[in-house]
Amino acid sequence: MTQRTPIIGGNWKMNIDLESGMNLAGCVVDGVENCESCDVVVYPPFPFLQAIESVIGSSSISLGAQNLWHEESGAFTGEVSGSMLKEVGVTSVLVGHSERRHILGESNELISKKVKAGIEEGLQVVLCVGETLEEREAGETLLIVLAQLEAGLSHVDSSRMGAIVIAYEPVWAIGTGKTATPEDAQTVHAAIRSSITTGYDSNISEQTRIQYGGSVKPENATDLFACEDIDGALVGGASLSADSFTAIVTAARNS
Repeated sequence: MTQRTPIIGGNWKMNIDLESGMNLAGCVVDGVENCESCDVVVYPPFPFLQAIESVIGSSSISLGAQNLWHEESGAFTGEVSGSMLKEVGVTSVLVGHSERRHILGESNELISKKVKAGIEEGLQVVLCVGETLEEREAGETLLIVLAQLEAGLSHVDSSRMGAIVIAYEPVWAIGTGKTATPEDAQTVHAAIRSSITTGYDSNISEQTRIQYGGSVKPENATDLFACEDIDGALVGGASLSADSFTAIVTAARNS
């Protein structure tokens, strides 16, 4: 990696109970406290946000949310706005995760609105992009990923790109135990950075952090983080173990 500060996110998804989550958060705090050379964010389920904030609030770890709605308020049963998230201490939000895209049917258009809403609310927005196995086997990886990227950033001007993090997550590698090789991941990350250069400029692209996600674990983290354009990881299953998650953070700090 370059001078960009690596960022490690722990996406707990719809896992864990409240007591276990608070214990996990406490163990992560103990494991990565005073982590000045790496940004660390945890993304608990919505009902646990305030409780987890009470554990990590005085630490260097940031609180993230797994989703948001693009309207400020209104008749949107079951949805949560950016301002609501901020009230409980959230500073970062995931948008466009593959499970939102492929299981819950979120379109590029909806995701772009969510990105815009998060940015306007002053949140860090982690825009997730990635191809399915079928798209990869058809040789469409860059076509799909860059189209998702362009759509997701369509409402983001250059002055607000500092609040954007990109997470490349090949869908076929999420929760499967399969991981893109460092070389494959680097190829996509480099293409994402090049696309940002084209859409904005080289200064912005060099400053934008691009995480890798997809079965990241301590055993493969060091090799991934050695790649020039990989600036950390969005971690799923391994984030539910404090030991595994802190080991990944340590690998990022040492890269």
